[in-house]
Amino acid sequence: MAANTSKTARASVKAGQKGGSAGGLNVLGEFKYLIPLNNGKHVYLRNLTTGKTLHLATGSEAFTEAVKALAAAGHGAKIKAEIEGLAAKLPAEQGWDTTLKTLEEADAFAAEAVAA
Repeated sequence: MAANTSKTARASVKAGQKGGSAGGLNVLGEFKYLIPLNNGKHVYLRNLTTGKTLHLATGSEAFTEAVKALAAAGHGAKIKAEIEGLAAKLPAEQGWDTTLKTLEEADAFAAEAVAA
């Protein structure tokens, strides 16, 4: 079966094995939940439980609820780590530190502890 794989698929797996993926999805299991848009004002939020990608404003109630739902499904720690990473590497005017603080105040990540 390996002989029938496309060049693109083989290159994608090779890139994933090197670990140097700057994009959102790594073929070998590293899944990015957040794709920042509009200088951190909006985000694509990938939902593994439904298979859908939502376009949300980071300050909206819908974003908080979506993160709570993912945290309840056991994905909260990874999402929190991604937001912390965005806050660390992107300029302060993008507001990821504020987004993280807002989610923590809304106990968005606490749902994971209840579900576990």
